[in-house]
Amino acid sequence: MSEQPLTYESVLALIQESVRESRESVRESERERKEFAREWRERSAALERQMKETDKKISKLGSRIGEIVENMIGGRIVDKFQALGYEIKHYIRNHYFENSRLGISGEFDLMLIDGDIVVLIEIKTKLETADVRRHMEQMEKYRRQVDAVRFLWPPTTRFVGAVAGAIVKDEAKKFAHENGMYVIVQSGEAVDIVKTPEGFKAKEW
Repeated sequence: MSEQPLTYESVLALIQESVRESRESVRESERERKEFAREWRERSAALERQMKETDKKISKLGSRIGEIVENMIGGRIVDKFQALGYEIKHYIRNHYFENSRLGISGEFDLMLIDGDIVVLIEIKTKLETADVRRHMEQMEKYRRQVDAVRFLWPPTTRFVGAVAGAIVKDEAKKFAHENGMYVIVQSGEAVDIVKTPEGFKAKEW
């Protein structure tokens, strides 16, 4: 079948069809752009709501830990450690440390000071094994910090670990005791140090 020769009318029709398709493509692109923008706004709004909810939970958690610290102090935790033979004279809350040269940093919720012995306490609303392990790692870092900066504590200072929680998992308690750390539990409005197993010896850092 022979091809029809191009005429002015046929060329014009082709151009018009091309323009129509281009306009339709532009309209489709515009619809897609608007749809993407709508979805982006919805996702951004959802993310913002999630972040606000997370901030509330973190704030609530921080408040809860603060309550536990207050209960520990109000519950005479100092007296309880003194009953174990520690002569606690002072305590420090929220002790932060950092050494950029060593690339280490951390924070202890509570420190109980007995001259050459300092009890470093990590507090969680729900204490798990991973929390105990992190506390041990943090104490290792702090020992390095103290050894590097001699004027922080007397060279004879020894550090003892303790972990506390409103809820303490049995495996976390067992792991802490196996690694020479005291376990503190909330008991009503006061706190108690969990009875240590036979042969327990507090580890010193």
